[in-house]
Amino acid sequence: QTSSVIASIHPSIHLLYPKLSPQSTMNVIDHVRDMAAAGLHSNVRILSSLLLTMSNNNPELFSPAQKYQLLVYHADAIFHDKEYRNAACKYSMALQQKKVLSKTSKVRSSTGGAASNIQAQSLPSEIEVKYKIAECYTILKLDKDAIAVLDGIPSRQRTPKINMMLANLYRKAGQERSAVTSYKEVLRQCPLALDAIIGLLSLSVKGAEVASMTMDVIQTIPNLDWLSVWIKAYAFIHAGDNQRAINTICSLEKKSLLRDNVDLLVSLADVYFRAGDTKNAILKFEQAQMLDPYLIKGHPCFLGGRLFNISDQHAEPWVISGCHSFYSKRYSRALYLGAKAIQLNSNSVQALLLKGAALRNMGRVQEAIIHFREAMRLAPSRLDCYEGLIDCYLASNGIREAMGMANNIYKTLGANAQTLTILATVCLEDPVTQEKAKTLLDKALAQRPDYTKAVVKKAELLSREQKYEEGIALLRNALANQSDCVLHRMLGDFLVAVNDYQEAMDQYSIALSLDPNDQKSLEGMQKMEKEESPTDATVELDGDDMEGSGEDGDLEGSDSEAAQWADQEQWFGMQ
Repeated sequence: QTSSVIASIHPSIHLLYPKLSPQSTMNVIDHVRDMAAAGLHSNVRILSSLLLTMSNNNPELFSPAQKYQLLVYHADAIFHDKEYRNAACKYSMALQQKKVLSKTSKVRSSTGGAASNIQAQSLPSEIEVKYKIAECYTILKLDKDAIAVLDGIPSRQRTPKINMMLANLYRKAGQERSAVTSYKEVLRQCPLALDAIIGLLSLSVKGAEVASMTMDVIQTIPNLDWLSVWIKAYAFIHAGDNQRAINTICSLEKKSLLRDNVDLLVSLADVYFRAGDTKNAILKFEQAQMLDPYLIKGHPCFLGGRLFNISDQHAEPWVISGCHSFYSKRYSRALYLGAKAIQLNSNSVQALLLKGAALRNMGRVQEAIIHFREAMRLAPSRLDCYEGLIDCYLASNGIREAMGMANNIYKTLGANAQTLTILATVCLEDPVTQEKAKTLLDKALAQRPDYTKAVVKKAELLSREQKYEEGIALLRNALANQSDCVLHRMLGDFLVAVNDYQEAMDQYSIALSLDPNDQKSLEGMQKMEKEESPTDATVELDGDDMEGSGEDGDLEGSDSEAAQWADQEQWFGMQ
């Protein structure tokens, strides 16, 4: 009976294996399938290529079903070699072959052949082949083509991973309603799909509605009572309610079963950073990093160059290196590194912000605006996206546009220290609204006396008004509980204005110790030295110190900088 089934599937099997007995159940396609299942992709690629050539030269050698299998296994092997465009082409050829197979199977099924049912069950899924094509297109940044392929799959035949891919693609394309529908379908099939939950919350779906979709599983499975609180925390995050998000995550983190969870700690660090609490942000991230030394998630301010030793296929290492270049005023390099990060992950908000900031500082404001707007679309609750766009408007004298956006943020997210400071920053640009700026900054500092951005803007305003003593008191109070380069430098400037040169020099020195690249602190210190030193002393100093601080010193600094990047240069393709 077995031999008759095999013979009906493929009468010419003995052309391939002439020594096999009729009772043998293995043919060459079975061997290819087994090698593919065993992960022998390079072997599959070579053998399937040879067999496909044989089939092209002799179409009778393999049945339509066997050729379809060969094409799929061959495409899988190419996909494994990361040749995605080639793989997509081969998968498409397999689908064309499947159409031929469907026509022949209809004819065979009318004759009542049992073999057709057996082979249909063992064939690679056509739905899976379409998913792989969409995966190739996604990697190749051909999102519209990927959506078109997945849209062609009937809704009832879509698996959870197909719906998840569709949801992410719809969201990226700005088709929010379709994205919400697909995410909900994922949750209907898999109610513990937490990334789908985050996707819904990021699209402004209410936390209560999302939580209701998981109630059944929470009530039936023990030790899942934390999930509703987890959903509430991420709902606050995506609504921009940083303080309530912090409180909710802290309550989760204190629970014994979730204590020291790395993902929660990273989320908490990120929310602290968004709230302007850098100190707690760094503490929480360092805690997460101690638990997981290979951690690659987090804000670039917390991460180091070590990430290139972990992976260069994620956006984060490139963003971090780009931030270093940006703060060193190497904007072209920062632009390149930001573009590389976006190439690896087009949804990386931090990469978009980096590239936008680099473009803005290079004078390419309109291009920068495009990147900040895309960052806003992906993360509508992140204030740094709006700040970047407002800075662009101000740089191009678009005060009206900047004021409109600042007012919109203020009304949408409420009157907190950050939104008040953003609005005050715009008001400072117009002489008519100076008093309003002062009122807004006072409100911001009343809420958070240590909020650095508010302190800086208030100090700038006091400097304009030449209220130096008041400015010194403000900066001393802010520096009582923190140490910040900009604050120390501004205090130095105010002290110079009141002729307290010795302490001003101390403040500039502290600022430079915190950031050796701070040009303004260096300029302030050099200006004081010139004013204090007589001409002949300056000449004598130049002559005496020529050996110790001249050309050799510059070269030493250059070598130091080169050494800093030496370990990373290989990743930039700069060697």
